[in-house]
Amino acid sequence: MQFIDKTKIKLVSGRGGNGMVAWRREKYVDKGGPAGGDGGNGGDIYLVADDGLSTLLDFKFRSVFKAQNGENGGIKGMHGRCAKHLYIKVPLGTVITDDATGAVIGNLTEVGQTVLIAKGGRGGRGNARFATARKRAPQYCEPGEPGIERLVGLELKLISDIGLLGMPNAGKSTFISVVSSARPKIADYPFTTLTPNLGVVKKPNGDGFVIADIPGLIEGASEGVGLGYEFLRHVERCRFLIHIVDITQENPLENFKIINNELKKHSEELANRYQIVVLNKIDSVDKERVDEVVKEFQEHLPDKEIFTMSAVTKENVEDLMYFVSEKVDEIERPQIEVHVEEDKGAYNNDDSSFEIYKLDKNTYLVQGGKLKRLASVTDARNPEQIIRLQHIMTAMGVFEALKSKGIKNGDTLIIDHLELVHYDESLWDEGNGY
Repeated sequence: MQFIDKTKIKLVSGRGGNGMVAWRREKYVDKGGPAGGDGGNGGDIYLVADDGLSTLLDFKFRSVFKAQNGENGGIKGMHGRCAKHLYIKVPLGTVITDDATGAVIGNLTEVGQTVLIAKGGRGGRGNARFATARKRAPQYCEPGEPGIERLVGLELKLISDIGLLGMPNAGKSTFISVVSSARPKIADYPFTTLTPNLGVVKKPNGDGFVIADIPGLIEGASEGVGLGYEFLRHVERCRFLIHIVDITQENPLENFKIINNELKKHSEELANRYQIVVLNKIDSVDKERVDEVVKEFQEHLPDKEIFTMSAVTKENVEDLMYFVSEKVDEIERPQIEVHVEEDKGAYNNDDSSFEIYKLDKNTYLVQGGKLKRLASVTDARNPEQIIRLQHIMTAMGVFEALKSKGIKNGDTLIIDHLELVHYDESLWDEGNGY
């Protein structure tokens, strides 16, 4: 299975349904009054942490997700149906960022943890909602609010108990295949491992822990050389590290220092994480060489116990894993603080901004999300609906903007499908208007 740990997805929450202009019409009921129902709410979009996933591969094939829209209101006061919310599963350890601002808006580290990413639009009110003692038969309704469209980034940081470190071809993949059910690609050349592997190690009591194997690090990794540095984020949340060193190399201790130096450049905290040092491939050298290298490491690391093993022949592997199991119980998982900012974008469905274009000498076009929605529930033949539209446009500052553009009495104003004639307020008060 291909491993994907970074991706972007586009999310569009559902818009709210429009309200309805309707009237109660029943036999023997004279002047039944308004009976238009409200529109239903649009669907929200949530991201949910699922322990059944280990990669973001699914989002390579589908990167756009749209929630359902709310239904329009109906006659007889019937409300439109609210849309179902959309829940998108992502792996444990996924960090969510707003692509527009770069802010971290979610950090999913527990099974079932849920984050709201895009709130659905509220349904518009029907004309029954606008009835008052003075206005008993309102002839207008309200459009539904729009959904929210946004692009978010997903970055996976695997959650494991132990991280494996080492130079390329040090035997990390062989080791994880021996102690767990993981079956990574194993070959006798550097960079056999191109992506992280997870292995679950079973304890005698039936419990278990997870080991993460990442591509090997080399000198210059912090400057982008090699493959492993890109994947170091996957061992940031582990309890401790197992550093596997190839004892057959010319200078194992120098290789050990190189890896730790690159680790320090990535993260000071990660470099100071507890490490178990393991000298691998002892089956390929004589005992004198093993003793010599062990002595070098003990002089350099006097406070650490140096383990030797052969992952191929499984020599000393059992003793090592017994010690590792004890450390898993002993060392707590570090609390990696990810600063999650308040996500106002999840609720920001304000579409009241507008643009004015002068099409010719006497014609102006006004475009905007809210104006388009208002026009969709406005009948140019209904004076009451036109008056309500005018009041909303005044509150939005549309007429002030039109005056600054040079609009004159008698000019044509186009809003979506509506084509209106403009007159200023003084003429409107005298009985003229749109």
